[in-house]
Amino acid sequence: MTLETPIEFVKGIGSERAKLIKNVLGISTVEGFLNFYPIRYLDKSKVFTVSGLQETSIEVQLKGKITSVQEIQTGKTKRLTAKFNDSTGTMDLVWFQYSKWLKEQIPINREVYIFGKINVFNHQFSMPHPEIEAEENKEAETRLKPIYPSSEKLSKRGLNQKFFQNVLRNICKEIPGLIQENLPESLIRHYQFLSRQHTFLNIHFPKDQQHFERADYRLRFEESFFFQLGYALKKLHHKTQSVGNPFPIVGDYFTRFYENHLPFDLTNAQKKVLKEIRMDMKRPIQMNRLLQGDVGSGKTMVALLTMLIALDNGFQSCLMAPTEILAQQHYNGIKDLLKDTEIKVSLLTGSVKASARKMIHEELENGELSILVGTHAILEDKVKFKNLGLAIIDEQHRFGVAQRAKLWAKNKIPPHILVMTATPIPRTLAMSFYSDLDVSVIDEMPVGRKPIITAHRREKDRAYVYNFCHEEIRNGRQIYFVYPLIEESETLDYKNLMEGLEHVMDNFSNYSVTMLHGKMKPDEKDAAMNYFASGKSQIMVATTVIEVGVNVPNASVMVIESAERFGLSQLHQLRGRVGRGAEQSYCILMTSDKLSSDSRTRIKTMVETNDGFKISEVDMQLRGPGDILGTQQSGVVDFKRLDLVNDAAIIKNTKGLVEKILEADPHLSKPDNQIIKNYYLQNYKGKNKWSKIS
Repeated sequence: MTLETPIEFVKGIGSERAKLIKNVLGISTVEGFLNFYPIRYLDKSKVFTVSGLQETSIEVQLKGKITSVQEIQTGKTKRLTAKFNDSTGTMDLVWFQYSKWLKEQIPINREVYIFGKINVFNHQFSMPHPEIEAEENKEAETRLKPIYPSSEKLSKRGLNQKFFQNVLRNICKEIPGLIQENLPESLIRHYQFLSRQHTFLNIHFPKDQQHFERADYRLRFEESFFFQLGYALKKLHHKTQSVGNPFPIVGDYFTRFYENHLPFDLTNAQKKVLKEIRMDMKRPIQMNRLLQGDVGSGKTMVALLTMLIALDNGFQSCLMAPTEILAQQHYNGIKDLLKDTEIKVSLLTGSVKASARKMIHEELENGELSILVGTHAILEDKVKFKNLGLAIIDEQHRFGVAQRAKLWAKNKIPPHILVMTATPIPRTLAMSFYSDLDVSVIDEMPVGRKPIITAHRREKDRAYVYNFCHEEIRNGRQIYFVYPLIEESETLDYKNLMEGLEHVMDNFSNYSVTMLHGKMKPDEKDAAMNYFASGKSQIMVATTVIEVGVNVPNASVMVIESAERFGLSQLHQLRGRVGRGAEQSYCILMTSDKLSSDSRTRIKTMVETNDGFKISEVDMQLRGPGDILGTQQSGVVDFKRLDLVNDAAIIKNTKGLVEKILEADPHLSKPDNQIIKNYYLQNYKGKNKWSKIS
């Protein structure tokens, strides 16, 4: 038997069962069965007492006597009940569906062991459908009993827990010939790991709880280690193969702007990130860096200063955003910051007229245009740069691989790449799924920025909320009212928005109200936003189209209607539209009275913290890592033991360990690393074709 042996040749399976197992579970080889881990374990080595039961107990074993049995009929339904006693108390046993002979089979007034899940009602315990075993037939239970994932289809064909346990026992007897080490002895000693053979034995049939925990830890460590190794090799390959234009100079453009036009002092986090970017771009290797920063943390300023370094070295830059509103915001912000300089900036989107587009194309090719901000329009073949040296992508997950590749091809030597995201990614995900990028984090807000006060209010509080908004407007502030957008029901949402607009206008009849939604034409959106931003309108009623791209420092209140219908990330992004000025800002989450458990968690999290990274961790616990990464990447989350939410320490540890190993031995050629290299080539090379170790 080998790991590649088809399962039909495993004792107890055969061809028919093998087909069924392959169809239902996707397992076709011995290796697949070894990686078919139990979902939980039954512990029959412990005996509980009735008085010692707790409401948190799930499955327990007790020893005592069944003293009576009776049938109880309620209407047309019957149930069988029995009294179980031990020396500490009494508990009911109950069967809701049972065979006629069961009543006669139950041993009365004899010592028995019962095992099963317990129910609790009014602090009284009962056990439905218990396993019963006479004391004289009881075998000593010293190991935890594995319970495997199954289905009704398998159970009906006789592939029950006993079947899976027997199959895995037969395979585990062959463990010494199947399982080879994949980590060097030095690592095994350092972490006090079980051997790999004993790891698999104790994940399927643990000797005890301690052995299970050690086996489980090693498997989680291995998954993280080899996953990190694959990404680190990709990054290493990129750095050794990727040529880039070196930017050795920090010259007049950067220095004059920094000394004369910088509107505020940079935070220490911004300075740290700029230093990391500067060190990258000094080298003749293409930079490939992810810049994470919460809403309002100052990513755009870092991007602009990076573009000025490119300009000091004679190169053009572009900044590509996923929507016209966001591109317009970046353009307005950068143009305003550079208004007292001679640096030329242009905006290219699908809405730009042909005459202006033609001029942009000419100025890009002759080098007059230093910075181009735009949307997907930048990717068009006719958009040619004289010497593109830096490409900045905002919200990378909204662009496909092919689209990004077009940007790389805008110069003979690929430009340096800076990817920005305003959606904080949980650190465990960033360490895992962006390990091929160098990651920088701006984790500090600008000095003087007041934290947004977030409150949860219900329909009964509406009059109070409206009075508060009136007071803010009287103090010269502006208000957002945001309504949910559900793609499956655009008509309904439009109706919600229109009803909301009517309601707001009725209650704020003395003020100017502007509306913004996704069905409006680009020029209509711009006109509405400009009207609100100029202060001519005191209230904006909108859908989530304002989630990104809206920057009105005077807006101090964000009222989110039906907040329970929004995800955490969306709520956090919406909240970030206020708090951009010097005044105290507020976010009011309006919900119905009835909330699901997840909705309560989301609302509570928003009220308790403004930290986007903490919010993203809760979001990942609720939605899972696949949804956080987006649909294009959700399939990569295929860990069998590793938990991206709870195993942050393991991920951080293995990431550092892999970097240390590759720094000392980039080709894994040292004798101690040969075992890692061989296992990687056998199990991961096919998945990572970019890896150059061989």
